[in-house]
Amino acid sequence: MEWSRSETLALAQQSCTFCHGLGLRSGRSGESTPCNCVFRAIFRACYARFRQCASKEKYISRVSLEANPGRQRKAVWGLKNEEYMADFVLVSRRILDEYQYKLFRYHFLLGADWILCCRKLQIDRGTFFHEVYRIQQKLGRAFRELEPHGLFPVDEYFGGGAKERAPVLTPFKVTTEKPAQAKQVLRFPVKRAA
Repeated sequence: MEWSRSETLALAQQSCTFCHGLGLRSGRSGESTPCNCVFRAIFRACYARFRQCASKEKYISRVSLEANPGRQRKAVWGLKNEEYMADFVLVSRRILDEYQYKLFRYHFLLGADWILCCRKLQIDRGTFFHEVYRIQQKLGRAFRELEPHGLFPVDEYFGGGAKERAPVLTPFKVTTEKPAQAKQVLRFPVKRAA
């Protein structure tokens, strides 16, 4: 998967000391890789949508008809909010190891604060927050790079349309030549002494 500066720039944290707010940083092999602050922003966006879907009343949930390209059926009925919540939890369970998923479940799914999580998992505060950042980074990358349909961008997930890449336009060459400056000579009438 290729990451472009245009999609990481909006997600990057301006005060990040690694990417300086650009979203991409140079890796060991010289390639540009997304910064961890971008992955955390992706996770926070997906988690905010998960909480929004979970907090809705059940009678508000509605069935939607979606196009199903490349399949036998032309359209499929679905419950998008419930599907998103299930995808969010199942992808997290597959990506995280057992310890990380336990912390994820306590903190993000059940809503326990850091004090309760530290007491339950018998860890200190620093270890808790470092592990939370690692979980956010790992899941943020997974939510974006998930194939064939990622959980991020969230509007594409709920829009139901297939991802179509915009055609790459070839940049045209702009020449900025300075016009030849004519030397302007100011001539003043000179009075000669008689």
